[in-house]
Amino acid sequence: MNTKFLDLLAQKYDSEEKVVTEIINLEAILNLPKGTEHFVSDLHGEYQAFQHVLRNGSGKVKEKIEDIFKKILTEKEIKEFATLVYYPEEKLQLIKNDFDNEQELHHWYTVIIERMIKLICYASSKYTRSKLRKALPSQFVYIVEELLYKTDEFTNFKEPYYTKIVQQIITLGQADKLIIGLAYTTQRLVVDHLHVVGDIYDRGPEPDKIMEALINYHSVDIQWGNHDVLWIGAFAGSKVCLANIIRICARYNNLDIIEDVYGINLRPLLNLAEKYYSDNPAFRPKVQGDEPITEEEKLQITKIHQAIAIIQFKLESPIIKRRPNFNMSERLLLEKVDYENNEITIYGQTYPLENPCFATINPAQPDQLLEEEQQVIDKLLFSVQHSEKLARHMNFLMKRGSLYLKYNGNLLIHGCIPLDEEGNMEKMIIKDKTYGGRELLDVFEHYLRYSFAHPEETDDLATDMVWYLWTGEYSSLFGKRAMTTFERYFIGDKTTHKEKKNPYYHLREDEETCRRLLNEFDLDPDQGHIINGHTPVKEINGENPVKANGKMIVIDGGFSKAYQSTTGIAGYTLLYNSFGMQLVAHQHFNSKEDVLQNGTDVLSVRRIVDKELERKKVLETNIGEDLLQEVSMLNSLMEYRYMK
Repeated sequence: MNTKFLDLLAQKYDSEEKVVTEIINLEAILNLPKGTEHFVSDLHGEYQAFQHVLRNGSGKVKEKIEDIFKKILTEKEIKEFATLVYYPEEKLQLIKNDFDNEQELHHWYTVIIERMIKLICYASSKYTRSKLRKALPSQFVYIVEELLYKTDEFTNFKEPYYTKIVQQIITLGQADKLIIGLAYTTQRLVVDHLHVVGDIYDRGPEPDKIMEALINYHSVDIQWGNHDVLWIGAFAGSKVCLANIIRICARYNNLDIIEDVYGINLRPLLNLAEKYYSDNPAFRPKVQGDEPITEEEKLQITKIHQAIAIIQFKLESPIIKRRPNFNMSERLLLEKVDYENNEITIYGQTYPLENPCFATINPAQPDQLLEEEQQVIDKLLFSVQHSEKLARHMNFLMKRGSLYLKYNGNLLIHGCIPLDEEGNMEKMIIKDKTYGGRELLDVFEHYLRYSFAHPEETDDLATDMVWYLWTGEYSSLFGKRAMTTFERYFIGDKTTHKEKKNPYYHLREDEETCRRLLNEFDLDPDQGHIINGHTPVKEINGENPVKANGKMIVIDGGFSKAYQSTTGIAGYTLLYNSFGMQLVAHQHFNSKEDVLQNGTDVLSVRRIVDKELERKKVLETNIGEDLLQEVSMLNSLMEYRYMK
């Protein structure tokens, strides 16, 4: 090993005792049970449902409460206590309102603090004291450690000491703060690491709040989804990606995300829309539930929706023309329109156009932007790239994100690995070189990262490739032959709306195919799984999210309200602890208020996906690999510095 490196390492471990202590510590950690991994996918801006799943650990918090207290608490009391752990601030206020005098409240505080300490003790049983200390509320670390590490052996001697600690906490008005801190510590201990398998953005109303929650989460990684890449692409300088995100926000009545949350001025776009467009039923926003919206607002959004959609279609054409290897010439749709007769010929078939809005299109040059349109998209891009909040969110997505992840023997990927009908890796030519499988995904990620690092380059191959990831046939995030956005707006024949999926989506039912894919990524096909999002599992029709004899797990069950009528549920999550994997289905999340008042936990049946024959240790994980390298370096330091 490089002696200069060992000399640097010796500055931190400057005595033999320090090196030995750290080796003993790391070797011991390797033999602890692996921490619990929590997998979520396709959040689509549904912050309220997501934060509930995050707070309850997909039922793990309540499970641990039941393990400890099921013999001494009623089901109602367990629900009350669990809700207190999920939403401590709000639940404390509700509970305190029910007490008539201070004495009763003080007694309740004493009981609850004791229960919280027992819960923390149980939830932290597979962690080191050092790791637990980092998770404790900082202002109460000393107090909580004293309460945690008392034993029954000499209780009679120290019981007044522990009693006085709790009484003083209550008397000095710190009970609420302590309970809140212990609740959040429990949430943190129950889940060691969070995986977000794609699609934080679009459709739902609060993706920014999800991003803030992830930024503040103790341990998380993200596998980009197609909608996430669209936002990354817009920030990286892709005008067509930018047009797409505004169009989708208009479609789902979420333009306030663009304007109010990220501070992007839509006034120039509205002025353009007011000048050229009128009401159009195909472009009216989808309004969820009882969302308040006036007719005037609805008309404005409808006009904006049309304006940005036409800009998008115009911006797509030059990319398709300058990138023949994208093989998308069939998608030059504006050139296939007969503007006199209002019809279009695609794939050899002619269809009448419904609800056209082509006021800004020159039939002789249909992809040419008006000067006004060019100015609007330029101003929007400038505004996007100078949004501080968006910059923070996109930088976090890049820092914690990747197209795929190999983690603890499993392959996490949002969409697909493009395959042909025989199960072979689809090939794509990029700059005269052919790529497929893992190599193709690595090239996609390279271009995405390059584009993000060079936002001033807006028409280069890297930026065009980001758009291809959103809509291209061999994109691992899209995985369909073509995106039929134009057809769904303007053609009544619904057969043209269908988007033919890559063969991956039916071949993933086959165990042998999944085993080959795991091999492609150098993973053990006997032990590994592929964990997918992207395609909602229609449980209402009997579809099984666990496929290929357990080798494939699809966890997009419909967090997005837009999908719940077709999925029948409100999302899947996956838990993987030292005992194995469990899939959890979630029913529709009504509101935080419903949980606080009724203890509703919106979980349904858990399914055991894979039960470990032997309990997995840290030694067998990605973290274990890193720790083994540290032990090796420390042993080298011992030999180099202290065993000569």
